[in-house]
Amino acid sequence: MIRKNLSRLVLLSALALCTAVSWVSEAGAARNSAMAEAKLQLVTQAPTQAQPPANPRNMTFPPLKFQLPRSERVQLKNGMIVYLLQDHELPIVNLTAYLNAGSVYEQEAKTGLASLTGAVLRSGGTLKTPADKLDRELEFMASSIESGINSDNASVSLATLSKNLDRTLTLFAEVVREPAFDPERVELAKSHALEGIRRQNDDPKGIAGRELARAIYAGHPLGRIPTIATVNAITRQDMIDYHRRFFYPANMIVAVSGDFDREELLKRLERLFGDWPNQTAPFPAVPAPGEEMTPAVLHVQKEVNQSVIRMGHLGIDKNNPDLYALKVMEYILGGGFTSRLTQEIRSNQGLAYNVDAYFEVGRRFKGPFIAETETKVDSTARTIKLLESIITGMTQSEVSEAELKLAKDSIINSFIFAFEKSSSVVTQQARLEFYGYPKGYLENYRDNIARVTRADVLRVAKKYLAPENMKLVVVGDQKKFDQPLSTFGKVQEIKLNNN
Repeated sequence: MIRKNLSRLVLLSALALCTAVSWVSEAGAARNSAMAEAKLQLVTQAPTQAQPPANPRNMTFPPLKFQLPRSERVQLKNGMIVYLLQDHELPIVNLTAYLNAGSVYEQEAKTGLASLTGAVLRSGGTLKTPADKLDRELEFMASSIESGINSDNASVSLATLSKNLDRTLTLFAEVVREPAFDPERVELAKSHALEGIRRQNDDPKGIAGRELARAIYAGHPLGRIPTIATVNAITRQDMIDYHRRFFYPANMIVAVSGDFDREELLKRLERLFGDWPNQTAPFPAVPAPGEEMTPAVLHVQKEVNQSVIRMGHLGIDKNNPDLYALKVMEYILGGGFTSRLTQEIRSNQGLAYNVDAYFEVGRRFKGPFIAETETKVDSTARTIKLLESIITGMTQSEVSEAELKLAKDSIINSFIFAFEKSSSVVTQQARLEFYGYPKGYLENYRDNIARVTRADVLRVAKKYLAPENMKLVVVGDQKKFDQPLSTFGKVQEIKLNNN
């Protein structure tokens, strides 16, 4: 029986093999016939002369058209302004509130109050939700609420999954309106601030940036830094008073983006903030920084392998009519790998890994112009001289047409990357109103850059660059400098202390 079955199996296998061989043979013949026919077709249809491959250097393309994404602006009954941009791609909502506040409004004797208030605003819990419970609940929902106050604004933000928006928004409103400033969290924040002051001289770059700001903004709130004495003078009641003074609906602009229902969100915001009273007291007067610019050479002795070099002077604010020409000029001077500073100091001379120069455009007050680099201690003076000569050169002759074109193309082409995310779009548009930028600023930005000429670049360089009046700060070991800093003027030694 077994032999009979085996014989039958062998017979069936042989028949299958014959069939497969026959099929492959027929398929192969058919394929060969089709290929031959295709080749013949190609030969008969081929042009008499082969076309050369396209040269990428000669290829042209129509100009890209980019329309700015738009968000919706709504004003609530209590004066709060809300910018909305729906994006249902991911089940996430981001919200940021900006308030006109900042360290410029704090008393000199309590420098550091604004930043401490901003930190404890969120970490200190609310009158309805204690700090520990707030931490746990946000963590459970995978939500976050963050707060902070810098020199010219306060911000409170949230990020949450759409399904948890309602509860997270409720907690956000509590943080903004009813912070508890838990006494233990206040003391913890002060302890962190004091530890930061004690360690503030560990980083040479931090020292140089701090001392340059103090020199440029001497006597102005922007030039102040917290000390152990000023932080110790700050009380919990100071934080409560600061919050009460600057946090109110008409002083707040909110930007919301993500996966939310417009009508439901606006109703929710009205319920959470509708009965929040406004403040009537005028804002404290803050004088403008002094306009007089005088040179200075400041040295901080520190035994390090690299000297940190910072130089600069008072610059411009956002309302300056030459803003666009200055943007092009700073790009050519120190704005990237093709800039004059990078090409000479890094590429040609090999004196530094990083070097740049820029105008930090002020939004409420004039910001500084800063040139910065780090170099080996024994090439300190040589690098300073190159920095000064290249900056001076910008004021003496027009840039080349190639430099101008590269700068303008780079600025214009990189413009679209500011709008990659919906959260970036809506917060940017909210900030433009918050800081009082002129209408059409974004819409006209690329055209205003494109209109800049070589003559414009030279004109603004002569007008706004003052290499003869810069504050020079060097953090390094003077015993190893290639030349004494007195080469650049009378040296003022800055003694480091941690108080």
